[in-house]
Amino acid sequence: MISSARYWFLLVLVVLVYIAGMFVTLFENDSAQFAVMAMRMVQENDFLTLIKGTEEYLDKPHMHYWLAAISFKIFGIHDWAYRIPAILMTLLGAYSCFGLGKLLYNKDIGRFSALIFMTAQTIVLSTIDVRTDAVLTGFTIFSIWQLVAYVEKNTLKNIALGALGAGLAFSTKGQIALVVIGICLLCHLAYTRKWKQLLSWKVLVALVVLGVTITPMLYAYYHQFDMHPEKIIRGRGNRSGIFFIFWEQSFERMSGEGVGKNSSDFFFFFHTFLWIFLPWTVLALIAYWCRVKAFWKMRFAYRPQFEFLTLGGITILFFLISFAQFKLPHYMNILVPLYSILSASYLYSLYKYEKHKVVKILLGIQYFILSLVFIFVLLVCFYVFKFQHLHGYFVLLAILAGITYFCLKREAYYLRIITLSVCSSLLLNGVLNTHFYPKLLKYQAGSTMSQKVNEHNIPKDKIYKISERHTWALDFYNQNPVDIISTSEIMDKADIWIYATDKELDKLLNEGFHWHEQITVDQFRITRLQLKFLNPHTRVKKLERMHLVHLD
Repeated sequence: MISSARYWFLLVLVVLVYIAGMFVTLFENDSAQFAVMAMRMVQENDFLTLIKGTEEYLDKPHMHYWLAAISFKIFGIHDWAYRIPAILMTLLGAYSCFGLGKLLYNKDIGRFSALIFMTAQTIVLSTIDVRTDAVLTGFTIFSIWQLVAYVEKNTLKNIALGALGAGLAFSTKGQIALVVIGICLLCHLAYTRKWKQLLSWKVLVALVVLGVTITPMLYAYYHQFDMHPEKIIRGRGNRSGIFFIFWEQSFERMSGEGVGKNSSDFFFFFHTFLWIFLPWTVLALIAYWCRVKAFWKMRFAYRPQFEFLTLGGITILFFLISFAQFKLPHYMNILVPLYSILSASYLYSLYKYEKHKVVKILLGIQYFILSLVFIFVLLVCFYVFKFQHLHGYFVLLAILAGITYFCLKREAYYLRIITLSVCSSLLLNGVLNTHFYPKLLKYQAGSTMSQKVNEHNIPKDKIYKISERHTWALDFYNQNPVDIISTSEIMDKADIWIYATDKELDKLLNEGFHWHEQITVDQFRITRLQLKFLNPHTRVKKLERMHLVHLD
């Protein structure tokens, strides 16, 4: 369907976009927060304890932080080093999409699945705004692939690797990994009627591998929490980390207890999906609907040319997570591999059965999506954050010329759908990673203030804050978490700097403190963009300020 030269050319461009995002400043809150937590593991040489600011951290297991800490050990404490495990796990996820797509269908569908996965907007975003989900998604789809391979081939290697992937995924984010893997595997077993594969001694080997894999994480939880029942965690004492990760964690997410409620909207993930799977959203929706109709007509009878893993997994899991009282867009990442394989199989069927009318409609939709991306890019580069150097215009024109060439090139419609969709992702995220985010992050006070600290040679261990307000970016880029100090304790300190908001400065003045040296930077919550901020003429109205003052 697509030449190897073009396929690998597009993949290389996608990886280059990932690499460009490696060197962007870390985002607050989660990326910078998790990086600080991994940094403290390295600095304090304690890989069993997770600390969030001044609090013991129970919410998520250790694997993501261990991988980041290992990267810090090898490469040093840098933002790009923090992102390396996420990118590697995303590549593992792409390879697993290829493997599973090939296993369920054929090599072409496997290749398309990997390409769709790597260019889905939420996956590209997860390699720059790095949380636990990139690692979780990579290990989860790897486990599904290997376990399905065991069902089909009855090989010990596959079930052992599947158990290893499941253990690593569980050690990354807990029960959700096993739920996703289990439901997908059950859907495949139910459709293929290969239940006998569960009645093998190899399953016992898999359970042993799973147990051995999760042991380090369980020991870390036991060491931090079970051995210290006196610790008060979220207002409760006698907390068992092992009981939490096996039982309480997902129920807290579903009910909103412990982590709080942020959305009771059952349709939250429905409208979230419209952007997280761009530029492939429409293709995925049509593929899902057509597959539902096909299975309904067949009365779910087994047909070797079909698979139920993706459709069943998506349907059941989407329904389950929609009941959660705490929802965030990146919770959908773990389902993206399933959508990618489903979408790739549908696109291949259009090619195989020569459904030219549908292909033309899809091509028109992809042209429309590309045009929206084109308009967005022009607004970003010429209005929101204008290019400051002439070479930026030449690079953008060269990229647009290349995309225009593929738009005008006369070739098969399905090939143009693939190429133009990938180009949409490359254009959007190339501009975001190399231009938009670097400009945007100048308004993140913590990272900007860290640059000022270095310019003025301010001792980092002399910087304090007078509230429990988190300062993740400043903590990370100073490589020194900012300590909290009360105003009464300030009197016992000499030659100190206070990092403060406007209100906190007023509080210091009212309590009789004075300073002659003051550094002020702009502050905006960059992960919560607003139109008034994006508009250069009204941006200043949305900005807050952060200050660093040297007390007399």
